[in-house]
Amino acid sequence: MSDDLRVLADDCAREAQLYLDVVTEVASGSAPEAAIPMSLLAVSQVLAMGARLGAIEDIVPSERFEADTGPDPELEPLRRGVANLFEGLDEYADVVDPLTTAELTTGSLSNDLTQIAGALSHGLRHHEEGRLVEALWWWQFSYLSDWGERGASALRVLQSLLAHVRLDADEDVVSEAE
Repeated sequence: MSDDLRVLADDCAREAQLYLDVVTEVASGSAPEAAIPMSLLAVSQVLAMGARLGAIEDIVPSERFEADTGPDPELEPLRRGVANLFEGLDEYADVVDPLTTAELTTGSLSNDLTQIAGALSHGLRHHEEGRLVEALWWWQFSYLSDWGERGASALRVLQSLLAHVRLDADEDVVSEAE
């Protein structure tokens, strides 16, 4: 493995762990007033990580099978925590595939954030076991096939929520503040 890929693997592991830490904190409900901006920041940062992985050549592990990382972590409590926090704001309108159809579907912030967490934690377990190429392959593959799209949708919804919170202020309150 080249030094550049080793650095990339370590950078991705840090970003993955940071995302997991932030989403876990958001799901705990300990700081509801910071949930939207912190989620927006976490998703933005992890999408930058994914974009780096998408911009490089395909990572192909030497073995054609994925080593077993053990049981997947239980993510349902995380999903429930996020869903409770964003109650009434969790579901949103989404496009199935903007390149092939204009068909609308429904998305969910709690599902998106949890799906990203699952993919990142899977790659993180490979990284922690010293299988850096496998970790990079997993993060790259799953970014391109799944969590990149979910992250992009969640980013748009979170940015829209933040804009509404900040810009849809009552005119009397704004004039009084001025």
